Amino acid sequence: MYAWIWRHLPGPVGAKLLLAVVLVLAVVALLLFVVFPWLEPLLPFNRVSVTGG
Repeated sequence: MYAWIWRHLPGPVGAKLLLAVVLVLAVVALLLFVVFPWLEPLLPFNRVSVTGG
C-alpha cells in the first residue's frame, strides 16, 4: 500500500517526501480531531466499577 502511494505522488524524491509527511500529518489530525472525539463516548473507559473489600 505504501509503495502504491509513493509511486502515485508527483515530483522528485524531495517533493514526494514532503507530500508523504503532509499526508501523514493530515491523517493524524483527522484521527485526533474527528474520529477519536466521535468514538470516545462509545468506549467504556469512564465506566469503571471497582468494589471495595
